[in-house]
Amino acid sequence: MLALLAASELCGMAPWFSASAVAPTLSRLWRLDTVGAAWLTISVQLGFVAGALVSALLTLSDRWSARRLVAGCAWLAGLATVGVAWAPGPVAGIALRMLTGAALAGVYPPGMKIVAGWYREGRGLAIGVLVGALTLGSALPHLVRWAVPAEHWRPVLVIAAAAAVVGGLLVLLVPHDGPFAAAAPPFSWRAAPRILADHAVSLANLGYLGHMWELYAMWTWLAAFVAASELARTGGDPAAGGARAPALVTFAVVGSGALGCWLGGKFGDRWGRTLITSMAMMLSGACALAAGLAFGRPLVVLVPLLLVWGVTVVADSAQFSAAVSELAPRELVGTALTLQTSLGFLLTCLTIYLLPWVAARVGWRWSMSLLALGPAGGVWAMLALRRRPEAAALAGGRG
Repeated sequence: MLALLAASELCGMAPWFSASAVAPTLSRLWRLDTVGAAWLTISVQLGFVAGALVSALLTLSDRWSARRLVAGCAWLAGLATVGVAWAPGPVAGIALRMLTGAALAGVYPPGMKIVAGWYREGRGLAIGVLVGALTLGSALPHLVRWAVPAEHWRPVLVIAAAAAVVGGLLVLLVPHDGPFAAAAPPFSWRAAPRILADHAVSLANLGYLGHMWELYAMWTWLAAFVAASELARTGGDPAAGGARAPALVTFAVVGSGALGCWLGGKFGDRWGRTLITSMAMMLSGACALAAGLAFGRPLVVLVPLLLVWGVTVVADSAQFSAAVSELAPRELVGTALTLQTSLGFLLTCLTIYLLPWVAARVGWRWSMSLLALGPAGGVWAMLALRRRPEAAALAGGRG
C-alpha cells in the first residue's frame, strides 16, 4: 500500500513545478519580468492555499473518501497543466496555474491522511516515504526540461499532466482509507478553530512555518541561483558552463530530498520528531548561509553543498505532518493536515516573491541567506514543543 500511495503521490504532484521548469521560455513568450516569472509558482501556492482552506473549513478530507478526492483532484491538476501549454497569454496561464494549485490541495494533504490511516507504528517513516515521493514528483519536470531541447517546452507540461492522470488512477487501486482511519465526523464550523486552539498543534505548525519559509523559495529559485553562479564563474559566458546544467543540478538537488525524507522518517520514529526536525532545520539553515561562500565556484564545489541542503531542507517536512497527525483529534486528522499545509504554503508566497527582490539588490550570491531566518524560528518552536507533556505522544518518548 505504501509503494502504491508513494507512486501515486510522485505522479500526482508532477504539475507543481512544471511551469517553473520552463519559466525562462514562458517569460520570453509572455514578456514577463522576474516578478512575473515568480508568479508562475506563486499562483500555484495561492491556489493551493485557497483549495486547502476550503477543504479545511468544510472538512472535506475527513468527510469524503480521501482516495476519490486525490484521484479527482490529480486529474483536474493534469487538465489545468495541459491548458497552460496552450494558454494564449500570462493572464490565462497564471489563472490555470492557480487552478492547478487548488487541485493539488486535494492531492497532498489527503494523501498523508490515507497513509496515517494505514500506519500507526512507523507513521513517521511512512509519511516520510510519501513526502519523499512528492519531492521526486516536484523535481521531475526539471529532469524533463534537461532531457529535451530548449525550444520544445510544451512536452515538459504535457508529461507532467500525464503523470498526474496516472497518479489519480494509482490511488484508486488502494482498497480503502486504512484500518486506522476514523469514522467521518459530522460537519462543524468549529473544527478548524478547535485545531488552531491546541497549543501543542500550534507549536508544531509554527515549526512547519519555519521550514516552509525556506523550502519552496529554495526549490523555486535554485536553478536561477546555479545559473547566476555559473555566469559568475565563467565571466558571463553561458555556453562555457552549459546552458542546461542548472536544470540537471536542480533535479538532482530537489530529488535528493527524497533521501532526506526517508532518513527523517526513520530517525523521527526512533529519536523523536522534535529532535529530528530541529537537527534538520539547523543543518539546512547553515547551508543557506554557506551557499554564498560556494557561489561562483566550480560545480564540483557548489553541488555537494547544494546536495546536503537538498537532503536536509525537506528531511523534516513529513515529521511536522506526522506530529500533527498524532497531536490532533483523531477524527480531524485530515482537516488538521490540510490546515497546516494551507498556512505553510501561504507563507511560501512571501519568500518566493521576496528572494528575487533581494537578489536584485544584493545579488544572488548572498540572497539565499534570507532563508535561514525560517529554520531559526522553527527550531525554537520545536524545542518549545519538546518541553511540553504532549511531546511524549510523539515517537521517541520525548518526542
